[in-house]
Amino acid sequence: MDTESVRLFVLAAEKLNISAAGRALDMAPAVASARLAKLETLLGADLLHRSTRKVALSLEGAEFLPYAREILAQENSARAALGLGRPTVTGTLRFATSSTFAQLHIAPLVPEFLTRNPGIKLDLRLSDTPFDLIEGSFDLALRSAALADSSLKCRKLADDRRILCASPGYLHQRGIPRHPDDLAGHQLIGFRNASPKELIGRDGQTGLFYPGQAGGRLVLDDGLSQKIVTLAGAGISMNSLWNVYSELADGTLIRILPEYEINDQSSLWLVYPKSNVLTAKVRIFIDFLLEKIAASPVWA
Repeated sequence: MDTESVRLFVLAAEKLNISAAGRALDMAPAVASARLAKLETLLGADLLHRSTRKVALSLEGAEFLPYAREILAQENSARAALGLGRPTVTGTLRFATSSTFAQLHIAPLVPEFLTRNPGIKLDLRLSDTPFDLIEGSFDLALRSAALADSSLKCRKLADDRRILCASPGYLHQRGIPRHPDDLAGHQLIGFRNASPKELIGRDGQTGLFYPGQAGGRLVLDDGLSQKIVTLAGAGISMNSLWNVYSELADGTLIRILPEYEINDQSSLWLVYPKSNVLTAKVRIFIDFLLEKIAASPVWA
């Protein structure tokens, strides 16, 4: 298989423009179209849907895309092993992560990373709602959960300790819970699709934080918004320490039930599909995040 045609397909899939992809590889539009057509004939599938107005990735093209990227990664790795690799790592890195964590801890680091690596383009996809790493064709993602997906490889970035907290104003009005059972009499803020969380006390006593069962009236799917409404006095919420450490330090949020720990075994994981080669651009970004975050998390 002609790797230059594979490279052309990847660029066309990214740009959704065959002519632009061809220009990036110094090919005339007619040559680029002919090479893609030859690749489609070889594979026996239409990789791109073409019309006079636009180009779209076909279902077969979407399925082939991660394998195409792996073919190119394998070629780069082989060339590097022979001393033929480029001195500067280049390419687009697609990274998916929680929008809340990114705003607080990754976005401030982006300028330094781009300065260090002028050949890499970052494509950040930020959302606090669940996503499919493989279907989204991401190179790397950060997940904050107990990792159970066997189709993924991972590297731990940091612990993700979670706590219950509320504003001083809310606690002044509604009182301070002394036991998990007291939570039933409070306004609990829930994260969408969150499962019940077990609370384990120092003396072995247990309880639950479960806004749905306690009649929680506020449900969100964004961690920053959850913190904002908690600061405004809407109720008690469960937050990652990395999200609220500053507010705990300045007293605008108060930890609730400090003698209880939330038993969810959650950590921050850098994950990527097993089927993907760990390319140079991904390895560089992982090493950068480990250096800047894992070495000494500011919330610790």
